[in-house]
Amino acid sequence: MKDFFTANVSEVDPLISGAIDDEVRRQTDGLELIASENFVSEAVLQAMGTAFTNKYAEGYPGKRYYGGCEFADVVENAAIDRAKQLFGADHANVQPHSGAQANMSVLLAALEHGDRILGMNLSHGGHLTHGHPLNFSGLNYKVADYGVNKDTEQIDYDELQKIAEESRPKLLICGASAYPRTIDFERIGQIARSVDAKVMADIAHIAGLVVTGLHPSPVPHCEYVTTTTHKTLRGPRGGLIMCKEEFAKDVDRRVFPGVQGGPLVHVIAAKAVSFGEALHADFKTYQLQIVANAKVLAETLSKAGLRLVSGGTDNHLLLVDVFMDGEGITGKAAEKALDDVQITVNKNTIPFDTQKPFVASGIRLGTPALTTRGMKEDEMRKIGELIAAVIKEPESESLKEQVRRDVAEITSGFPMYPNRLKRPGIEATTSK
Repeated sequence: MKDFFTANVSEVDPLISGAIDDEVRRQTDGLELIASENFVSEAVLQAMGTAFTNKYAEGYPGKRYYGGCEFADVVENAAIDRAKQLFGADHANVQPHSGAQANMSVLLAALEHGDRILGMNLSHGGHLTHGHPLNFSGLNYKVADYGVNKDTEQIDYDELQKIAEESRPKLLICGASAYPRTIDFERIGQIARSVDAKVMADIAHIAGLVVTGLHPSPVPHCEYVTTTTHKTLRGPRGGLIMCKEEFAKDVDRRVFPGVQGGPLVHVIAAKAVSFGEALHADFKTYQLQIVANAKVLAETLSKAGLRLVSGGTDNHLLLVDVFMDGEGITGKAAEKALDDVQITVNKNTIPFDTQKPFVASGIRLGTPALTTRGMKEDEMRKIGELIAAVIKEPESESLKEQVRRDVAEITSGFPMYPNRLKRPGIEATTSK
């Protein structure tokens, strides 16, 4: 039994240990520009890797189904209190394992099976859980959708008002996974009330901007607010629900026992740590830099001749039309070419796309992860130039070799997880 409690993963399972080591190298050596990803602090990693993973804690603080939950209660109460403080919310549920399960719980709390919802079309920047026909939201509810104006590629709130009046939804869902502009939550709340609907705002992407006042908050205008705890909030992968006090009991019982059993207490501990980090004054400085970096990256790509959906960005992400009516390449080809030089992005549909989703006409870029590493405007200009060069010459091996060297030079100046790179058998390799 001694080895059971003391053996290192490298001794017990070389396959998994090797994959972990390779992922540390990949993150360290590459430029992470996926808008929905970020890097957590060493403190958050440590909180996740604790003995709380051993503990079942079905129920809620003070009302558990198992004994031995006194310290789990400390962790969950801290996470709840910090989330409420961050967002100015009446009630917070920190148990959802993911953003999708947070959204499912709200829909179960707010709706009856077959009720109508009105959500943003996935191809215009929405999310699967906002009414996609293959998702639980589309399978269990009648769906109407809205999108962006073809000319501005931004939400037309007058058109949204008309769609709401025609469809008469019980729940209006707002928020997006690929929308680079500010969302007018106040106007959406007014539209919902005019048709006697409630609102769920999914702020998974912009939560960090919201808590620092860099994006208008949905909390005063929406009955329910959901978010992931990673992305701009820079916590562990997980979900979070906030709501008005009158809806708290319904939300809580839809999370447990509605769609989940025992909460992941080790993840909730990591959420609490990250919420504490977000309460520090320097978190706003970080968010300001995210936005500044996104604007510089957008300007650089635009100057290089690439088309930005909606013409730019107000937040942490930008959507780039790389196909450009057949003059460029597909999003799939762009993602692959950039991956070859250790610049990680994701292909993404753009509004009114003519390509299939797995091919797509665009790529989505975000600056949270690189900003976490300490990169600023100068690095963004250089990275933008590298991205544009690869997109213009995706088959040039000589160009790719030069870009790999440039990426290695950039990343070498911004180390991450030094303690983990010092573990036996792990070394950063910036020469791939």
